[in-house]
Amino acid sequence: MDIPENVQAVLKTLEAAGHEAWCVGGCVRDALSGRRPEDWDAAASALPEETMALFGSRAEPTGLQHGTVTVKTEGGPVEVTTYRIDGAYLDHRRPESVAFTRSVDEDLARRDFTVNAMALNLRGELRDPFGGREDLCRGLLRCVGDPDRRFQEDALRILRGLRFAAALGFAIEPGTAAALRRNREGLRDIAPERIQVEFFKLLPGETAAAVLREYPEVFGVFWPELLAMVGFDQRNRHHCHDVWEHTLHALDAVPGDLVLRCTTLLHDVGKPACFTLDEAGVGHFYGHPAISRELADRMLRRLKCAAGFRETVVRLVEWHDRDIPRTDKAIRRALRILGEEDLRRLILVKRADNLGQAPAYRGRQEELDKAEAILDRLLEEDACFSLKQLAVNGRDLLALGLSGPAVGAALEELLGRVVDGALPNRREALLAYLQKPREADGGERTR
Repeated sequence: MDIPENVQAVLKTLEAAGHEAWCVGGCVRDALSGRRPEDWDAAASALPEETMALFGSRAEPTGLQHGTVTVKTEGGPVEVTTYRIDGAYLDHRRPESVAFTRSVDEDLARRDFTVNAMALNLRGELRDPFGGREDLCRGLLRCVGDPDRRFQEDALRILRGLRFAAALGFAIEPGTAAALRRNREGLRDIAPERIQVEFFKLLPGETAAAVLREYPEVFGVFWPELLAMVGFDQRNRHHCHDVWEHTLHALDAVPGDLVLRCTTLLHDVGKPACFTLDEAGVGHFYGHPAISRELADRMLRRLKCAAGFRETVVRLVEWHDRDIPRTDKAIRRALRILGEEDLRRLILVKRADNLGQAPAYRGRQEELDKAEAILDRLLEEDACFSLKQLAVNGRDLLALGLSGPAVGAALEELLGRVVDGALPNRREALLAYLQKPREADGGERTR
């Protein structure tokens, strides 16, 4: 297990000054399991001021109250945190105080899960007082010490645990799982932004659907709209699963991209509110894409999501059930509204949605293949679907005498006619069209 050279240099400097120094936490876990760590953190017996003095101008006091100093190196920043013991957690988020210690074992004892409570030094010695390596080999997530205490200290650890389970494919030890459920209401004390970060790391995980299936009541603390889906019988021959199970099967069928996973999770969230039964006892969900869009928008706002991300997801949710005919005109129109990236995303969501239905109704894949083939061909032919591809621009229209809002309106009209195939995307043809008299009212175009 190779520690990066820049991290080694930091540890060597600390040790040369007479201090203990270890790599700790997720980097050790990932390295032991054959994954490449995203970053490397260090813990040391040196007090923060001692670390600052050792590294001089390369040291930044990024969290002195918690003992953290960031050391700038050519290979990137390395966080060095003094061994510490946390005080009481009164708000389910952070300790009221910390006390520094000279014992690495005491520092490891405050950590969340055993797989994150290991330390590795320069000589390859592993410090593992809580059996983290064995749990790592077994693919087991277990709290350090009393799980109730761990989750009551910082309720975000509940989502961190579920995130590790989804991303790493770990099972959650029964005692830890029970405590996780018992303490879920503590998530109400966590800032939405922190919940968003952990939840959005969970969703792309390989076993995200399995984790959502096992713990819906936990996710329902911040997104209660999901709970209405659980067990909701669709009463429709197209579906062999309830709304929640259909959603999870679709989630499993879509690639692990955050936009795709979030869209798929929310695409049918409006179904329970739209449910009706006809005279034959068949269930229908008229208008559910619009209601799902409204709920998805509200849910994403609650987690303080970035506007661009939120708008993309809710647009795809609204479009997920819309039939797009497999024709050049229809695909060009969809391209005009969605753009290539989101149209491809929509096709993937539609595929997954269809794969979550009853086996007898999963034949839409061929129609989606046709839509994708048309899309590929149109793009190869450099089909025009945006204003920047139009063969004329605002300057051309100004030269014709148009001005103000009339320029934008005329460009949009031209684009619409090109997309519909009524006009070729050639400069002469577009300018000639603008100069022709209006057929509808017999008048001249405004110039």
